[in-house]
Amino acid sequence: MTAPATLSPADLVQGQLDAYNAQDLDAFCAFYADDAVLASYGGAVQTQGLAAIRERHTGLFAEHPQNRAEVQHRIVVGQTVIDHEFVTRSPGGETFHVAAIYTLAGGKIARVDFVK
Repeated sequence: MTAPATLSPADLVQGQLDAYNAQDLDAFCAFYADDAVLASYGGAVQTQGLAAIRERHTGLFAEHPQNRAEVQHRIVVGQTVIDHEFVTRSPGGETFHVAAIYTLAGGKIARVDFVK
C-alpha cells in the first residue's frame, strides 16, 4: 500500500499500521514524512527523520518477527489520530498497551508521540 495525499487521516494511519504488522518496511516508511519525528509523549524525541525511522524499524522487525499491533480504539480529530494499541511481540510473549498520537501534515505522518 502507498500513502497518497488523498487518504483520510484514519486511512493513512491504518495503512501504516497494516504495513507495520506485515513488516513491510518500504510500505511502512512510505507513510512518513522525510522529517518525521517519533517521541515519548511530553518527553524527548526518540527518532528523527525517515532514515532513522527506517533504521529503527529494521532492527525492531528483525528482533520481533511476529510483532503485531491491534487497534483497540481510534479517535480522529482533524489531522490528529489517536490509537490505543495492544502490541504482542510473539505468540505467548511480551504484550503491552500503548497510545500512539499521530500528527499528519501534507498527507504523511509528521510526528508520533507514544504514551506507554
